[in-house]
Amino acid sequence: MSQRRIEIAVVSDLHLGTYASRAREFTAYLKSIDPRVLILNGDIIDGWQFSKRYFPPDHISAIKEVFNKLSSGTRVIYITGNHDDCMRRYSDLELGSFLLTDKVVIEVNGKKVWIFHGDVFDHTTTRQAKFWGKLGSNGYAVLLGFNKCMNVVSQLFGREKLSLSRKIMDQFNKRIINIDAFETKIAELAIEKKFDTVICGHIHQPQKKEVITAKGKVNYLNSGDWMEHMTALEYYDNQWQLYTYNEKEMKTERTPRDKPRATVLTNEIAFYLHALSDKDNENFLRRSGYR
Repeated sequence: MSQRRIEIAVVSDLHLGTYASRAREFTAYLKSIDPRVLILNGDIIDGWQFSKRYFPPDHISAIKEVFNKLSSGTRVIYITGNHDDCMRRYSDLELGSFLLTDKVVIEVNGKKVWIFHGDVFDHTTTRQAKFWGKLGSNGYAVLLGFNKCMNVVSQLFGREKLSLSRKIMDQFNKRIINIDAFETKIAELAIEKKFDTVICGHIHQPQKKEVITAKGKVNYLNSGDWMEHMTALEYYDNQWQLYTYNEKEMKTERTPRDKPRATVLTNEIAFYLHALSDKDNENFLRRSGYR
């Protein structure tokens, strides 16, 4: 299987270390692409659920594949989320082509792109968030298992597949997190800061839309998750695309890595890791309820 050469890939909410994580599919996806930049936008490793008793080989393989990307020349940026917030104490750690940070601003072909996980705009308390997070991760795994059994029966009777887990997750987000308010607040702040595009994760809702207000407009993108939707954001051909994993089309064999990297990618990608001043950072945290 040949690798697709893309400029940037953004993924979030893999939740390694939980039963609901689709680590095997994520690894297959990484093997299928050859990005110049890979951005892991939070909740990749689930620190809230981490247990020495459960971290299977598929989850280790996913981490190994990220390191394979690093060794093959891909720049990897790990943006912390709420489930891996324990790593925020090491923010702005840079080792070669690897960067650990809380948020990043990049410029792609003259367009400013603001990328962060999005949990700072979720106003549930830390205690509430951890309770719902742990309950949701375990319950979600049970629902996914039930879904598989239910769909086997449905196919025997010639009916289409259903996703009970997705419906329940959608209701959960509507009741616990006001998605419309979440997206609107992020878009308004991005317009105020004069960004062209804003990318986040956290709410497990893949999205690509343009938000227009009286003050301007911005492209709002959400990378979704790798539990139910198995989606990612990709930048190529001068535009952002929302990718959805297709199990029927994807093969899991290892792709040879001894071929030369492509030289046809000419888009300019500049990183402004410290473009936001200390005052801007403080205002961002205060307005988002993080201070």
